[in-house]
Amino acid sequence: MGARDARIDTYIAKSAHFARPILEHLREVVHSACPDAEETMKWSHPRFIYKGMLCSMASFKEHCAFGFWKGSLILNDAKADDEKAMGQFGRITKLSELPSKKVLTSYIKRAMKLNDEGVKAPSRTKPKLARELVVPEELTTALRKNAKAKATFEKFSPSHKREYVEWITEAKTEATRNRRLETAIEWMAEGKSRHWKYSNC
Repeated sequence: MGARDARIDTYIAKSAHFARPILEHLREVVHSACPDAEETMKWSHPRFIYKGMLCSMASFKEHCAFGFWKGSLILNDAKADDEKAMGQFGRITKLSELPSKKVLTSYIKRAMKLNDEGVKAPSRTKPKLARELVVPEELTTALRKNAKAKATFEKFSPSHKREYVEWITEAKTEATRNRRLETAIEWMAEGKSRHWKYSNC
């Protein structure tokens, strides 16, 4: 049999008045569909475990959320709803916005089957957005005064530019910063990348 976690009783009791019946209902449906489900708190929200992560619920100031760890494999439209709120059912503000107990039970059974079969959750990582490169004023000024260095810097890939910028800006003292700036301009005037000693650049 599954185990209940007293921390979830506390979580529900501290939730907004509108959220309590929603959370209690979800909790009961999960345990009814999956008697072996164990409760825990993870990432500050209630989670249900069955041979791995099964599903989770959460309450916020104005809505609740409920979702499956492998949601995209359980609900066809999970991806679209994932973008609206945590979980796959959007922002839940009242019980009537949830699928029926029968439908929820079928989703839970599907989630259990995936865990029984050892199916892994699809990757949740999003492609990293490239950080904007901020060139310090002193480097910009120094490059303006040295046409060769400026031409080299402008031809560099973003990663090579970033290597020089970070090397200069991460200097702990002004003296070190000025020394690195002088060296950087000298190397770039010779067409060299920051790590030219270790590459063929």
